[in-house]
Amino acid sequence: MEWNQNRYFEKEKDRQNGFTLIEIMVVVVIIGILSTLILPRVLGRQEQAFITKANSDIQSLTNALKLYKLDNYQYPATDMGLEALIINPGTGAKNWKEGGYIDRLPKDPWGSDYQYLSPGEHNAFDLWSFGPDGVAGGQDNNADITSWVSTH
Repeated sequence: MEWNQNRYFEKEKDRQNGFTLIEIMVVVVIIGILSTLILPRVLGRQEQAFITKANSDIQSLTNALKLYKLDNYQYPATDMGLEALIINPGTGAKNWKEGGYIDRLPKDPWGSDYQYLSPGEHNAFDLWSFGPDGVAGGQDNNADITSWVSTH
């Protein structure tokens, strides 16, 4: 009997045309197991990223407010608000920096304005975000993000 190499490879090729049902089911089960282990960890990261962004914004605004005070010898009053960092409020801002102290006022990661009070109840000024729930107070991931207490 003569060995036909081409015929042997054609039979092997025919056997490997697709996946069996069992192979597909094994892959689906593996994907299911991985998703139950990984997805809960990944989904919680977005909220933590928002909290980190809010803390970063508050730190940037705090630095801009400190520069404002260096130039004008006082922080903007509550009625001037954070807008005094981008628009010259006139009164009490004799040495206001041309061009402002920041380019624009950021919104918190949840789309709300940052809150400002001067003089503050906790410091010379208080700066905060109401956090994900949008209301004062809260606990854990719904807690306010503030300039006076690092809760996260």
